[in-house]
Amino acid sequence: MNNSFSKVAVWMVIALVLFTVFKQFDTRAPSQDSVSYTQFMDDARSGKIRKVDVQSDVLHVTPDSGRSYTLTSPGDLWMVSDLMKAGVQVSGKAREEPSFLMSIFVSWFPMLLLIGVWVFFMRQMQGGGKGGAFSFGKSRAKMLDESTNAVTFADVAGCDEAKEDVQELVDFLRDPTKFQKLGGHIPRGVLMVGSPGTGKTLLAKAIAGEAKVPFFSISGSDFVEMFVGVGAARVRDMFENAKKQSPCIIFIDEIDAVGRQRGAGLGGGNDEREQTLNQLLVEMDGFESGVGVIVIAATNRPDVLDPALLRPGRFDRQVVVPLPDIRGREQILKVHMRKVPLAQNVDAHVLARGCPGFSGADLANLVNESALFAARRNGRTVDMSDFEKAKDKIMMGAERRSLVMPEEERRNTAYHESGHAVVARMLPKTDPVHKVTIIPRGRALGVTMQLPEGDRYSMDKERMLCTIAVLFGGRIAEELFMNQMTTGASNDFERATAMARDMVTRYGMSEELGPMVYAENEGEVFLGRSVTKTTHMSEDTMQKVDRQIRKIIDEQYAVARAILENNREKVELMAKTLLEWETIDADQINDIIEGRPPREPKVPDVPMDSTGSPPSGTAPGTTSDPAAAV
Repeated sequence: MNNSFSKVAVWMVIALVLFTVFKQFDTRAPSQDSVSYTQFMDDARSGKIRKVDVQSDVLHVTPDSGRSYTLTSPGDLWMVSDLMKAGVQVSGKAREEPSFLMSIFVSWFPMLLLIGVWVFFMRQMQGGGKGGAFSFGKSRAKMLDESTNAVTFADVAGCDEAKEDVQELVDFLRDPTKFQKLGGHIPRGVLMVGSPGTGKTLLAKAIAGEAKVPFFSISGSDFVEMFVGVGAARVRDMFENAKKQSPCIIFIDEIDAVGRQRGAGLGGGNDEREQTLNQLLVEMDGFESGVGVIVIAATNRPDVLDPALLRPGRFDRQVVVPLPDIRGREQILKVHMRKVPLAQNVDAHVLARGCPGFSGADLANLVNESALFAARRNGRTVDMSDFEKAKDKIMMGAERRSLVMPEEERRNTAYHESGHAVVARMLPKTDPVHKVTIIPRGRALGVTMQLPEGDRYSMDKERMLCTIAVLFGGRIAEELFMNQMTTGASNDFERATAMARDMVTRYGMSEELGPMVYAENEGEVFLGRSVTKTTHMSEDTMQKVDRQIRKIIDEQYAVARAILENNREKVELMAKTLLEWETIDADQINDIIEGRPPREPKVPDVPMDSTGSPPSGTAPGTTSDPAAAV
C-alpha cells in the first residue's frame, strides 16, 4: 500500500513540475478582444457606456445594457478626456504586484522541484534510506548479531575436518588471552575453499554463532562500482565498523570477484577492482594486535586469487570444505530431515549411498523435492518412494511424459540403453547399473544410471577403459539390432574421446608416449568456452598422440561390440522389457543378465491413514511413476 502510494506521489510531483515549467515559459499570445476599441469609443460617444475601470492597459467596461466586457487600450492619450466629455464614469485600479518572496518562490520553484526529484531517484537507486546518493563510500555489509544468528556447529554436517580447523577461531574469539599469553596469535584471515554448495557460508555463520560475536556478511561484487575509488572507500568503512564491534567476524563471499590476480587475464586490468584489492590488502595487513577482527573469505576458484592475498598475515590459512563422503551425506540428510515428517521406511544411509557426488545444497534440495512429491500425492508423511522420485529427478532430469515419440524411436532408445546396461554389467570394473529408463528426462530420450558401491577418489586405467567401452554400447546396439545410426550417441562419443585424450595427454597412460604431460587445462574461460593450453609439441609427437587416442577408442569399441554380439538374447529381452515397463531397476537387470525372466517391478509402500486405507489420490497397489520402483 505504501509502495503504491509513493509511486503515485512521485508521478504527481513530476506532472506538477512539468506543468509549472510549461506555465513559466508559456509565451502564447492573449486572446482577441470581443469588442474593438473603435466600437467602444463610438458606444461611449453615443451614451451607451455607463462606467469604465482602467487598470494599466486593460479596460473593464460596464455598458448601460448587456454584459460587462474587457478590452486592451491601444495607448490613446486623450481617451480619459474623451470619455469624461461623453459622461462616462471613469475610475482607476493599481496593478497588484507580487511580493518579493513570492516572486523568488515562483522563479525558483521549478528548479527546486527538479532538484528534489533528482535526489529522490538517486536515493532509490543507491539504497533509499541508507544514505542514498551520498553513500557511495559506505559499506554494504549486513551485520548479524547473537540474536539474529542462530546457526551453530550442530547445523553443519559432512565437514568434520573443516570444523576442527575453525574450532580454534571460536576459542580465540571467546578467550583471546589463552593464545596471547603464549605469544601466539590467531590467523588474521581464513580462506574457505570448496565446490559450490558444500557449506562454506553456513560454516562461517556457525563460527560466529558458536562464539556469539557479530557477523558482517558481504559479497565480493558489492565492492565493485562504476566509479573508481568507491570500492576502496567501502572496504575502509567496513573495517572501521568491524573494529567498533570487536571481537567480530567479517565474511566475504565469492572473494574472487575482487581478489583476482593483478596484471593477469585478457583485456587488461580494471582500475576499480585493483584499487579495491589494494585497499583490502592494506586493511588486512594493518590490523593492530588484539583487535579481534577475523576475516573469513569463501571461493571455489583459489587458483585465480592474487598471491598477495595468500601470504602470511592475510589469508594465511586455507580450510578445504570438500564434497561430503557417504557418512557426511547421511549426517547432512539427517539435519535437513528434521524439518519434514518422515515415514518409517525412510533410511538415510540408503539414500546417502545412492547420492554420490552430492553437495550439501544438493542434499537439501533432495529433501525439499521429496516433500513436494509427498504433497502432490496428498501424503501425510514423506516416504522412501518420494525420495527415490526426487533423486531420479535431480540425477536424470524431470520426466517428459508429454513427449510422444514414434514407435521406431522408442525401440531405438530401448536398444540404445540396453546396450549401455549390458556392457556395463559384463565388464569387471564398472559401477553397478542402478536403473534404466526410456522415459525422456531432461534433454535425454533415455537414461542408464550407474551408482558406485562406495566413494571413489581416483580412477585406474582399467576402469577408465571399461567406462569408454560402456559409452560405446549404445551406438553398437543401434547398429546390431536396428541397422541404423542416430544422433543419440553424440554425447557418448564426446565423453569417450575426451577421456581417451586425457589418458594419453594428461595421465601418462600410454605405453608409447610414456609418463609425460602433453596438455594442460588451465581452466581459463574466454567467450564462454574453456581454454586449454597445449604444451609445445612437434608434428610427429602430435601424430603419435592422435594414434594413441585412436588405438584406445578402436580397442574399446571392439570390446563393447564383442560383448553385445555374444549376448544378443539378453539385449533383446532387456529392450522388450523396457518397451513394456519403460523403467527397470537393478533387480530386473540382474534377472535378465542371469537368464531368468525379469520379475515384476516393485510397488512402493503406500502409507496408510488412521482408518487403514491409503490417502486420497493414491490407488491401492498402483504407482503413478514406474521410475519410483525400488
